Amino acid sequence: MTVKTSDLCDQYPDTVRVLAPVFRDFGGKNDFEGRAFTLKCFEDNSRIKEISSLPGQGRVLVVDGGGSDRYALFGDVIAEDLVRNGWAGVLIYGYIRDKAALRDMPIAIKALGTSPRKTVKRNEGQIGIAVEFAGHTIADGDQLYGDDDGVVLLNEPRLS
Repeated sequence: MTVKTSDLCDQYPDTVRVLAPVFRDFGGKNDFEGRAFTLKCFEDNSRIKEISSLPGQGRVLVVDGGGSDRYALFGDVIAEDLVRNGWAGVLIYGYIRDKAALRDMPIAIKALGTSPRKTVKRNEGQIGIAVEFAGHTIADGDQLYGDDDGVVLLNEPRLS
């Protein structure tokens, strides 16, 4: 169980950054806590699939998909890889599919919504760069916390 985002906002009012409340929960868990592993890709999930095979080490995969609703960047196959490889969660500024299967998986998945169409594969995407969505810039390595109340960022992990 992670610390509640509302408690972080109370404890760190001057340093916590609260993302706009645009995300919906799709995984079997609703909460995550971990360092951001950032990726920017548009309508191509090739890099997401590539990253899903890496050891997660409790990190949160943060994907800037440009908010496109034309294709789903994420589904059950990639989610299974992330669970198997120890990722804490996924935050996608984009859309997912396989909603029914995802709700039973032991990982937090936050995205804008669902779309049944799979992406094109062009092997495009930028890994480890700062991404900007939901009103904030998220840098690779930023500390993220997510729960039913929302998603917040702290530059350093909480001390207590």
